[in-house]
Amino acid sequence: MEAVFEGFATIGIVIGLGVLLAQLGIVDAAGQHTLSMLAFYVCSPALLLTVLQHSSLRALFSDNLIASAGGVLVVSTASVAMSLARRRGLGETVIGALTACYCNAANLGLPIAAYVLGDAALVAPTMLLQLIVLQPLALALLDSVVTQRRLTALDLLARPLRNPITIGSLVGLVLAATQATPPHWIEDPLTLIGDMSVPAMLLAYGVSLRLGPLPGRGVPATELGWHVGLKMVAQPLAAYLIGRFLLDLGPHALLAVTVISALPTAQNVFVIASRYRQATLLARDGIFVSTIASVPVVLAISALLT
Repeated sequence: MEAVFEGFATIGIVIGLGVLLAQLGIVDAAGQHTLSMLAFYVCSPALLLTVLQHSSLRALFSDNLIASAGGVLVVSTASVAMSLARRRGLGETVIGALTACYCNAANLGLPIAAYVLGDAALVAPTMLLQLIVLQPLALALLDSVVTQRRLTALDLLARPLRNPITIGSLVGLVLAATQATPPHWIEDPLTLIGDMSVPAMLLAYGVSLRLGPLPGRGVPATELGWHVGLKMVAQPLAAYLIGRFLLDLGPHALLAVTVISALPTAQNVFVIASRYRQATLLARDGIFVSTIASVPVVLAISALLT
């Protein structure tokens, strides 16, 4: 349990630093936007490439992936239905769905998988699902919003391949499949740049907390509560039910998919929302509330399933 608290404390400290930098005037709104764009275009692709190239494809494509995908499908469908009922635009609908189902699998999931579940590779199926399916699809839809062009089947196939995050993920998977290793003079700079990704996201998020409306004041409480409830209750519950009754997962695998599904909304969602200027307050507040709520949720799941 100590690892859970350590993971959340690390995130909180860096976000707090971002708040302080904004308070002191060191980083303003333009600086926050620059940090978000740096994370989106440069640091995150490098991080995903270096993480995925060392992943086991056998661990990635497992029953855990099916259970995680089932949980994502349930909550994303519910989120989209809510957005359609409220007559939200496509951009806000996409960000709302990501807020409800996109887990913080990198900077929080990796340490929790390593120290709570005993194997960092257990978070890999969720990372694969998000990086190869969810994120490219979301980015293609958001691209269509920005360019105001009608989305075609060719767009869905081609636009993700122009996105740096998707490209970095695909290159990492190719390296994992071929077991190829880039020369050190390429891999070492990529590692250094990738290490900047999570701090840049967290700092940008902290700055936005200070400069924007206080959490809970920029988004209707019912809408925020719906998306956070989907993330923190419906997603882990759906993953658990699918894993136990449809896939007959063992106790440890069932614990893994449930805990990972209960991780809070990832900072990537705020970076994506900032990049496309769509529902940034919903993404920001969803991350804030779900991160706080995930502490008791993860602890409760760990206690009940061990």
